[in-house]
Amino acid sequence: MEELVVLVDENDRQVGVKEKLAAHLSGDLHRAVSVFLFNKQGEMLLQQRALSKYHSGGLWTNACCSHPRPGESPLSAASRRLTEEMGIRCDLKKRFDFVYQVVLDKGLSEHEFDHVFVGDFDGKPTLNPLEAMDWKWIGMDDLRNDLLVNPGQYTAWFKIILERGLL
Repeated sequence: MEELVVLVDENDRQVGVKEKLAAHLSGDLHRAVSVFLFNKQGEMLLQQRALSKYHSGGLWTNACCSHPRPGESPLSAASRRLTEEMGIRCDLKKRFDFVYQVVLDKGLSEHEFDHVFVGDFDGKPTLNPLEAMDWKWIGMDDLRNDLLVNPGQYTAWFKIILERGLL
């Protein structure tokens, strides 16, 4: 089944739709969602992307990242994909939006209007192996230190969000 992303302008107004891989090849601005989950100890849940992902395979990132389908709200997409990728259901709150553009591996790029959500979760995820190969909780100080020592182990959008102090 062809997976479509929603093309948008700099104000997040829909201007079209495009097949997901084609949008990442051409660098078209499209709508995305990112989910960050925290436990009662203030640790962040990270997932390690499956090696089979179309880009950034094997890298660590936030709990869930994806794209709303045409006609789907960012919040609905974030909840849907969190369940599909990590087997997690929890309340999510919108934190902020931002636009970024980066070159990725495999000749692809990200140019996304990213809707960022946060939630509280204290359970154990159930990974979809097509999406994620591992997970861990990490304290914010340990995460900042590891980002300095091992920046190549994390996804581009994750580093941008943390480096800009957006959370």
